[in-house]
Amino acid sequence: MNAPAAKPQPLDQLIARLSALHPRQIDLSLDRMHRLLAALDHPERRLPPVIHVAGTNGKGSTVAYLRAILEAAGLRVHVFTSPYLVRINECFRLGRNKGGVLVDDDELRGTLEHCERANKGEPVTIFEIETAAAFCLFARHPADVVLLEVGLGGRLDSTNVIAAPLATVIAPVSMDHTEFLGNSLTAIAGEKAAIIKRNVPVVCAEQAPDAMAVIEAQAGRMRAPLHAAGQQWHVSVERGRLVYQDERGLMDLAAPKLFGRHQFDNAGLAIATLRAIDAFKIGMPAFEAGIVNAEWPARMQRLVSGALVDQGPTGCEIWLDGGHNAEGGRVTAAALGDLEERVSRPLVVIAGMMANKDAGAFLANFAGLTRHIMAVPIPGRGNAMPPDRLADAARALGMRVENAASVEAALQTLSRLAYEVPPRILITGSLYLAGHVLAVNGTPPA
Repeated sequence: MNAPAAKPQPLDQLIARLSALHPRQIDLSLDRMHRLLAALDHPERRLPPVIHVAGTNGKGSTVAYLRAILEAAGLRVHVFTSPYLVRINECFRLGRNKGGVLVDDDELRGTLEHCERANKGEPVTIFEIETAAAFCLFARHPADVVLLEVGLGGRLDSTNVIAAPLATVIAPVSMDHTEFLGNSLTAIAGEKAAIIKRNVPVVCAEQAPDAMAVIEAQAGRMRAPLHAAGQQWHVSVERGRLVYQDERGLMDLAAPKLFGRHQFDNAGLAIATLRAIDAFKIGMPAFEAGIVNAEWPARMQRLVSGALVDQGPTGCEIWLDGGHNAEGGRVTAAALGDLEERVSRPLVVIAGMMANKDAGAFLANFAGLTRHIMAVPIPGRGNAMPPDRLADAARALGMRVENAASVEAALQTLSRLAYEVPPRILITGSLYLAGHVLAVNGTPPA
């Protein structure tokens, strides 16, 4: 009698084991990636055409708009993004049909294990293994285009091995991950701009002058045609609609479903990218459908039902946003300001952050909107910021702060308070916290 087949290792256990292959959390280099891809017979050279997207804030939303527009045009789209919120499968979307599907557990497990075997025990980071797995998956399944999001920086990010993408895209650049990318906007912009390839169009969001100068200089060195917001293309909000204009004409489109003024800019960046490369014939209906239908969880996402929502004050609004740096906080605060103009409600911010973030710079954006902050831990993250430290940053801004043992406990506390008008509650500060909230609420990304 044959012995029973061993049960496949659960994905979370596999990821934990792969993470231990190179225990340093982040170690930017392309040497390990080139070695691993060579051992895998270079799947990155067998991909469908690639659009490569970098930036500090907004790159994920821009990818979401690109995917929605391309799919509305009837194209099959592979997508690699990071980090995931609830399940690692979210990082790998296969363009097998309209709308695509997240890779299933069995195929993802097999592909990750294939990459591990090819690595032969050499040091490698978990993100490098994941990127290699994405290339293997995307080379295996036919599609029309790959949307490839940079993980961190650009120059030494493991995605920066694509020699000739259709286009490179740079979303807004701001201060973040300074311990890896540099302590100035100029240095960080240089890391992002290093994804620009020779003679390949580069499409750029509106930037601070220092960042824009770096991007323009790199585009010039690489002879890459530059399509910059405010120069070669423009996006604006008129009568609540998105108006896009470039040398080819004007488009008057419905507003994005994703909330916030910054989403008009992200949508404009996606439109500009597809207009710049002209590799796909995309009509006005596909642009409009993509802008209206694009979804990107934990970016000013309204939670309307679920286990967590049920614990909040009766009639309250609960919004979830994974913003975690000063610029991310600014655009979220602006979106909250728009909501306040429409319907006024008292605002409470439930915040949890990672230890390497600037809590003061992030929370300062909300000082004019609320004086009530509730500091919470991020479950399962040993490198999260202790709530006491987060609370100290809020108190230094003159905010009233309470610590809570969890988001659930914070909502229960708020539900016991007397409000003349049900409050508006923002849960924010980290994508890791956002992922926890979606999991506990029972509304994981699909």
